[in-house]
Amino acid sequence: MTAAKNSQVPAAFTVETEEESIIVPPSDLWSDEPPLESDLHRELIELLLACLKWWWRNRTDFYASGNLTIYYSPEHITKRDFRGPDFFVVLGCENRPRKSWVLWAEEGKYPNVIIELLSNSTAKVDRGVKKQLYQDTFRTPEYFWFHPDTLEFQGFRLMGGQYQLIEPNGEGWLWSQQLELFLGVHESKLRFFSQDLQLISTPEERAELAQQQAEAAQQQAEEERQQKELAQQRVEKLLAKLKDLGVDPSDVLEE
Repeated sequence: MTAAKNSQVPAAFTVETEEESIIVPPSDLWSDEPPLESDLHRELIELLLACLKWWWRNRTDFYASGNLTIYYSPEHITKRDFRGPDFFVVLGCENRPRKSWVLWAEEGKYPNVIIELLSNSTAKVDRGVKKQLYQDTFRTPEYFWFHPDTLEFQGFRLMGGQYQLIEPNGEGWLWSQQLELFLGVHESKLRFFSQDLQLISTPEERAELAQQQAEAAQQQAEEERQQKELAQQRVEKLLAKLKDLGVDPSDVLEE
Protein backbone atom coordinates (compact mmCIF):
# COMPACT_ATOMS: atom_id res chain seq x y z
CA MET A 1 0.00 0.00 0.00
CA THR A 2 0.99 3.58 -0.34
CA ALA A 3 2.24 5.88 2.35
CA ALA A 4 -1.01 7.83 1.97
CA LYS A 5 -2.91 5.03 3.66
CA ASN A 6 -0.36 4.90 6.44
CA SER A 7 -1.15 8.52 7.20
CA GLN A 8 -4.53 7.16 8.34
CA VAL A 9 -2.99 4.63 10.71
CA PRO A 10 -5.14 4.39 13.85
CA ALA A 11 -3.50 5.89 16.87
CA ALA A 12 -2.61 3.90 19.93
CA PHE A 13 -5.26 3.98 22.62
CA THR A 14 -5.20 3.68 26.39
CA VAL A 15 -6.97 1.05 28.45
CA GLU A 16 -7.66 2.15 32.02
CA THR A 17 -7.44 -0.51 34.74
CA GLU A 18 -7.65 -0.23 38.51
CA GLU A 19 -3.89 -0.54 38.80
CA GLU A 20 -2.48 1.29 35.78
CA SER A 21 -3.05 2.62 32.29
CA ILE A 22 -1.99 0.30 29.50
CA ILE A 23 -1.13 1.78 26.11
CA VAL A 24 -2.36 -0.54 23.36
CA PRO A 25 -0.59 -0.03 20.01
CA PRO A 26 -2.70 0.04 16.83
CA SER A 27 -3.14 -3.28 15.06
CA ASP A 28 -5.31 -2.36 12.06
CA LEU A 29 -2.37 -1.23 9.93
CA TRP A 30 -2.11 -1.05 6.17
CA SER A 31 0.90 -2.57 4.44
CA ASP A 32 3.46 0.03 3.36
CA GLU A 33 5.78 -1.56 0.84
CA PRO A 34 7.51 0.11 -2.13
CA PRO A 35 6.69 -1.03 -5.67
CA LEU A 36 8.23 -4.32 -6.74
CA GLU A 37 11.43 -4.24 -8.77
CA SER A 38 9.83 -5.63 -11.93
CA ASP A 39 6.90 -7.53 -13.39
CA LEU A 40 9.03 -10.67 -13.08
CA HIS A 41 9.32 -10.22 -9.31
CA ARG A 42 5.55 -9.81 -9.04
CA GLU A 43 4.92 -12.87 -11.24
CA LEU A 44 7.30 -15.01 -9.16
CA ILE A 45 5.56 -14.01 -5.92
CA GLU A 46 2.16 -14.80 -7.42
CA LEU A 47 3.51 -18.11 -8.73
CA LEU A 48 4.79 -19.20 -5.31
CA LEU A 49 1.55 -18.18 -3.61
CA ALA A 50 -0.69 -19.90 -6.16
CA CYS A 51 1.24 -23.17 -5.96
CA LEU A 52 1.49 -23.31 -2.17
CA LYS A 53 -2.13 -22.34 -1.60
CA TRP A 54 -3.29 -25.04 -4.01
CA TRP A 55 -1.01 -27.64 -2.42
CA TRP A 56 -2.36 -26.71 1.02
CA ARG A 57 -5.92 -26.11 -0.21
CA ASN A 58 -7.36 -28.30 2.58
CA ARG A 59 -5.39 -26.58 5.34
CA THR A 60 -6.60 -23.64 7.42
CA ASP A 61 -3.65 -23.29 9.80
CA PHE A 62 -1.30 -21.06 7.82
CA TYR A 63 -0.95 -17.62 6.30
CA ALA A 64 1.09 -16.99 3.16
CA SER A 65 1.62 -13.61 1.52
CA GLY A 66 4.11 -11.51 -0.40
CA ASN A 67 5.38 -7.95 -0.44
CA LEU A 68 3.33 -7.32 2.71
CA THR A 69 4.60 -5.32 5.68
CA ILE A 70 5.46 -7.14 8.89
CA TYR A 71 5.09 -4.78 11.86
CA TYR A 72 7.20 -6.39 14.55
CA SER A 73 7.64 -3.55 17.05
CA PRO A 74 5.25 -0.74 18.04
CA GLU A 75 8.23 1.59 18.51
CA HIS A 76 9.33 1.00 14.93
CA ILE A 77 6.10 2.31 13.40
CA THR A 78 7.00 5.97 13.87
CA LYS A 79 10.57 5.26 12.80
CA ARG A 80 9.27 3.43 9.72
CA ASP A 81 11.58 0.58 10.67
CA PHE A 82 9.60 -2.43 9.48
CA ARG A 83 10.06 -5.11 6.85
CA GLY A 84 8.01 -6.62 4.06
CA PRO A 85 9.51 -9.88 2.74
CA ASP A 86 8.83 -10.75 -0.88
CA PHE A 87 7.28 -14.04 0.26
CA PHE A 88 6.63 -15.45 3.70
CA VAL A 89 4.66 -18.18 5.44
CA VAL A 90 3.43 -18.27 9.03
CA LEU A 91 2.31 -21.62 10.42
CA GLY A 92 -0.18 -22.29 13.18
CA CYS A 93 -2.40 -19.28 12.58
CA GLU A 94 -5.79 -18.42 11.12
CA ASN A 95 -5.93 -18.44 7.33
CA ARG A 96 -7.73 -15.20 6.46
CA PRO A 97 -7.06 -12.01 4.47
CA ARG A 98 -5.01 -9.30 6.20
CA LYS A 99 -3.91 -5.72 5.48
CA SER A 100 -0.50 -6.47 6.98
CA TRP A 101 1.10 -8.83 9.49
CA VAL A 102 1.01 -7.12 12.88
CA LEU A 103 3.01 -9.18 15.35
CA TRP A 104 1.28 -8.03 18.54
CA ALA A 105 -2.10 -8.87 16.99
CA GLU A 106 -0.93 -12.35 15.94
CA GLU A 107 0.19 -13.82 19.27
CA GLY A 108 3.75 -12.73 18.55
CA LYS A 109 4.15 -15.16 15.66
CA TYR A 110 7.00 -14.46 13.24
CA PRO A 111 7.24 -16.09 9.79
CA ASN A 112 8.39 -19.71 9.67
CA VAL A 113 9.75 -19.27 6.14
CA ILE A 114 10.91 -16.18 4.27
CA ILE A 115 11.96 -15.90 0.62
CA GLU A 116 13.54 -12.76 -0.80
CA LEU A 117 13.79 -12.18 -4.55
CA LEU A 118 17.09 -10.44 -5.15
CA SER A 119 17.74 -7.57 -7.52
CA ASN A 120 20.82 -5.49 -8.20
CA SER A 121 19.49 -2.77 -5.91
CA THR A 122 18.36 -4.99 -3.01
CA ALA A 123 20.78 -7.93 -3.03
CA LYS A 124 23.23 -6.39 -0.55
CA VAL A 125 20.48 -5.68 1.98
CA ASP A 126 18.86 -9.09 1.47
CA ARG A 127 22.18 -10.90 2.00
CA GLY A 128 23.21 -8.70 4.93
CA VAL A 129 20.82 -6.57 6.99
CA LYS A 130 17.72 -8.65 6.33
CA LYS A 131 19.50 -11.95 6.87
CA GLN A 132 20.74 -10.67 10.23
CA LEU A 133 17.28 -9.40 11.17
CA TYR A 134 15.57 -12.66 10.23
CA GLN A 135 18.20 -14.62 12.15
CA ASP A 136 18.52 -12.54 15.33
CA THR A 137 15.14 -10.81 15.74
CA PHE A 138 12.57 -12.77 13.75
CA ARG A 139 14.26 -16.10 14.54
CA THR A 140 12.72 -17.35 11.31
CA PRO A 141 13.61 -21.06 11.00
CA GLU A 142 14.29 -20.94 7.24
CA TYR A 143 15.41 -18.14 4.93
CA PHE A 144 15.89 -18.45 1.16
CA TRP A 145 16.86 -16.01 -1.54
CA PHE A 146 16.64 -16.23 -5.32
CA HIS A 147 17.86 -13.87 -8.04
CA PRO A 148 15.52 -14.04 -11.08
CA ASP A 149 18.22 -12.74 -13.43
CA THR A 150 21.35 -14.62 -12.32
CA LEU A 151 19.43 -17.60 -10.84
CA GLU A 152 21.49 -17.34 -7.66
CA PHE A 153 19.69 -19.53 -5.12
CA GLN A 154 20.59 -20.20 -1.50
CA GLY A 155 18.79 -21.33 1.62
CA PHE A 156 19.57 -21.20 5.32
CA ARG A 157 18.23 -23.06 8.34
CA LEU A 158 18.43 -21.67 11.87
CA MET A 159 20.62 -23.97 13.95
CA GLY A 160 21.96 -23.01 17.36
CA GLY A 161 20.82 -19.45 16.79
CA GLN A 162 22.80 -19.09 13.54
CA TYR A 163 21.81 -19.56 9.92
CA GLN A 164 23.52 -22.56 8.34
CA LEU A 165 23.51 -23.29 4.60
CA ILE A 166 21.00 -25.92 3.48
CA GLU A 167 22.73 -28.56 1.37
CA PRO A 168 21.09 -29.21 -2.03
CA ASN A 169 19.94 -32.64 -3.18
CA GLY A 170 21.01 -34.24 -6.47
CA GLU A 171 18.72 -31.95 -8.47
CA GLY A 172 20.12 -28.87 -6.76
CA TRP A 173 16.91 -28.33 -4.78
CA LEU A 174 16.74 -27.31 -1.12
CA TRP A 175 14.50 -29.08 1.37
CA SER A 176 12.26 -26.94 3.55
CA GLN A 177 11.51 -28.70 6.81
CA GLN A 178 8.90 -26.08 7.64
CA LEU A 179 6.94 -26.49 4.40
CA GLU A 180 7.84 -30.16 3.86
CA LEU A 181 8.57 -29.26 0.25
CA PHE A 182 11.62 -28.79 -1.93
CA LEU A 183 12.47 -25.40 -3.40
CA GLY A 184 14.32 -25.44 -6.69
CA VAL A 185 14.88 -23.66 -9.98
CA HIS A 186 12.71 -24.91 -12.84
CA GLU A 187 12.72 -23.19 -16.23
CA SER A 188 14.49 -20.17 -14.63
CA LYS A 189 11.82 -19.80 -11.95
CA LEU A 190 11.77 -20.71 -8.28
CA ARG A 191 9.27 -23.53 -7.77
CA PHE A 192 8.01 -25.95 -5.15
CA PHE A 193 8.48 -29.71 -5.49
CA SER A 194 6.86 -32.46 -3.45
CA GLN A 195 8.79 -34.96 -1.34
CA ASP A 196 8.60 -37.45 -4.22
CA LEU A 197 10.22 -34.84 -6.52
CA GLN A 198 7.05 -33.85 -8.40
CA LEU A 199 6.59 -30.24 -9.52
CA ILE A 200 3.78 -28.44 -7.69
CA SER A 201 1.79 -27.08 -10.61
CA THR A 202 -0.09 -23.84 -11.03
CA PRO A 203 -3.85 -23.87 -11.81
CA GLU A 204 -3.02 -22.93 -15.40
CA GLU A 205 -0.49 -25.76 -15.71
CA ARG A 206 -3.00 -28.26 -14.30
CA ALA A 207 -5.68 -27.07 -16.72
CA GLU A 208 -3.24 -27.31 -19.64
CA LEU A 209 -2.17 -30.80 -18.57
CA ALA A 210 -5.79 -31.92 -18.26
CA GLN A 211 -6.50 -30.59 -21.76
CA GLN A 212 -3.44 -32.37 -23.16
CA GLN A 213 -4.50 -35.61 -21.51
CA ALA A 214 -8.03 -35.27 -22.88
CA GLU A 215 -6.68 -34.56 -26.37
CA ALA A 216 -4.31 -37.52 -26.12
CA ALA A 217 -7.16 -39.81 -25.03
CA GLN A 218 -9.30 -38.55 -27.89
CA GLN A 219 -6.48 -39.10 -30.36
CA GLN A 220 -5.89 -42.62 -29.06
CA ALA A 221 -9.58 -43.43 -29.36
CA GLU A 222 -9.59 -42.12 -32.94
CA GLU A 223 -6.53 -44.22 -33.82
CA GLU A 224 -8.17 -47.32 -32.35
CA ARG A 225 -11.34 -46.62 -34.34
CA GLN A 226 -9.32 -46.25 -37.54
CA GLN A 227 -7.44 -49.48 -36.86
CA LYS A 228 -10.71 -51.36 -36.33
CA GLU A 229 -12.09 -49.86 -39.51
CA LEU A 230 -9.01 -50.92 -41.51
CA ALA A 231 -9.20 -54.42 -40.03
CA GLN A 232 -12.85 -54.66 -41.00
CA GLN A 233 -12.04 -53.50 -44.55
CA ARG A 234 -9.33 -56.19 -44.85
CA VAL A 235 -11.78 -58.87 -43.73
CA GLU A 236 -14.39 -57.70 -46.23
CA LYS A 237 -11.81 -57.72 -49.06
CA LEU A 238 -10.70 -61.22 -48.09
CA LEU A 239 -14.28 -62.51 -48.06
CA ALA A 240 -14.93 -60.92 -51.45
CA LYS A 241 -11.81 -62.56 -52.89
CA LEU A 242 -12.90 -65.97 -51.59
CA LYS A 243 -16.25 -65.54 -53.28
CA ASP A 244 -14.49 -64.67 -56.55
CA LEU A 245 -12.56 -67.93 -56.22
CA GLY A 246 -15.78 -69.87 -55.71
CA VAL A 247 -15.12 -70.56 -52.07
CA ASP A 248 -17.95 -70.19 -49.58
CA PRO A 249 -16.59 -67.92 -46.81
CA SER A 250 -18.74 -69.70 -44.25
CA ASP A 251 -16.94 -72.98 -44.94
CA VAL A 252 -13.58 -71.26 -44.26
CA LEU A 253 -14.86 -69.72 -41.08
CA GLU A 254 -16.20 -73.10 -39.82
CA GLU A 255 -12.81 -74.69 -40.38
